[in-house]
Amino acid sequence: MKPILFNFTDAELEQYIVNMAQPKFRAKQVREWLNRGAPDFASMKNIPESLRKELDSGAQTLPVKIIKKLESGDGETTKFLLELNDGEQIESVLMRTTYGNSVCVSSQAGCAMGCKFCASTLLGLKRNLTANEIYAQILVAQWELRNDKFSEKHIKPNGDANNDDVSHIVVMGTGEPLQNTENVIDFIERANSQMGIGWRRITVSTCGIVPGIDRLIQWGRPINLAISLHAPTDELRSQIMPINNKYKLSEVLDAAWRFTDTHNRQLMIEYILLGKRDENDEIVLYNASLEHAERLSELLRGKNCMVNLIPWNAVDERDFSSLSGNAVHRFQDTLIKNGIHTRIRRERGTDIGSACGQLRLNNAKK
Repeated sequence: MKPILFNFTDAELEQYIVNMAQPKFRAKQVREWLNRGAPDFASMKNIPESLRKELDSGAQTLPVKIIKKLESGDGETTKFLLELNDGEQIESVLMRTTYGNSVCVSSQAGCAMGCKFCASTLLGLKRNLTANEIYAQILVAQWELRNDKFSEKHIKPNGDANNDDVSHIVVMGTGEPLQNTENVIDFIERANSQMGIGWRRITVSTCGIVPGIDRLIQWGRPINLAISLHAPTDELRSQIMPINNKYKLSEVLDAAWRFTDTHNRQLMIEYILLGKRDENDEIVLYNASLEHAERLSELLRGKNCMVNLIPWNAVDERDFSSLSGNAVHRFQDTLIKNGIHTRIRRERGTDIGSACGQLRLNNAKK
């Protein structure tokens, strides 16, 4: 495998360049391009062509390579299929919005959580990603934005047309972030210090790994926490989320409230609305009845939280069904009636399989 120059320390990169009979200042130039997210050496325009070719023959720039790129029909969402140096593959998603540019990153290659409604866990867990591999997903998106034919169409609310930077990060891609907590923490620290992305613009989503939530509390950074809840009772949640057999609802929510109390941050509750077909082929409300909404309200009443309702996005291998808009709104109305701050997530990139629960590697190695 070719060495990855992004993974080198500055001293190691300088020595690598000097060993090629090049002056030391070339190492600084290469580092600047790496930090911009240059996908190849041909992009490094202020470096002699002969050196670019020599570098290309013996090394690679980032720890991820774009294998495929898909654009949504509205041009607002880009999904990247990325290959790691060992051949494993991951996905990340760039979302262009009126409030900035958000990147959804993966924290693992595959996922071990086994949630019954999600595509990301279909092939199981391959391995954790390194902090560099997570960070490189942001650089891929940043490079895309700075070469983006859509950038002039998306103006920030303050009128700034220079909308070519990543402004928000969500660790909600493939994998369970709190099974890879230290690398996720390292990645977030670097995104904050090196890219200037504020703590309050970074969100980590978890199925409910209680020791991981406690580690985030100990770490002490005021990031946003999202809990993938998806059911208001232990019985129902255990049917669709095996992790609930280890960490019950009460344990997960107690840890989440400790986090919100520590940082005075609003907790995000993620709730996918699922339907099932009965013996008459009619869609019934699996976790989305008004009774479920009442039970969820009981869990959350008086707490500093917001419920993000997510209409289920179709996954071929799963036997759930999407609900009508009326059913979704009735569930929301019940929560709002009970004083629970609630919104329905606008799904982005459903036409390219990048919406919530859809991330999968259709051409991945099995």
